Amino acid sequence: QVQLVESGGGLVQPGGSLRLDCAASGLTFRLYNMGWYRQAPGKQRELVARIFSIGSTNYVDSVKGRFVISRDSAKNTVSLQMNSLKPEDTAVYLCHADHRTTMREYWGQGTQVTVSA
Repeated sequence: QVQLVESGGGLVQPGGSLRLDCAASGLTFRLYNMGWYRQAPGKQRELVARIFSIGSTNYVDSVKGRFVISRDSAKNTVSLQMNSLKPEDTAVYLCHADHRTTMREYWGQGTQVTVSA
């Protein structure tokens, strides 16, 4: 049974930092591309950052230079370091995995990030 379990969300002031972690189990981690999506109330879910099985990354323009995605194959985790947070970053952040060839995908339950003074 595949599980993606997020942690690290919370309330932070504008300009602050948070680190999100996603622990993956039940899958062969090295074969999966991993990503972080977010969904704010009344908005569509959007891809924030993605790290491919080979290690390359991409980011949505609004977070470039502020967020960094990384993966640890020894621990089967993917992390999102978020710096210089803005109120518009407020959303539920969801961990995502997709197999690099079959494209079978899995989602985590999500973790709330709130950026507010």
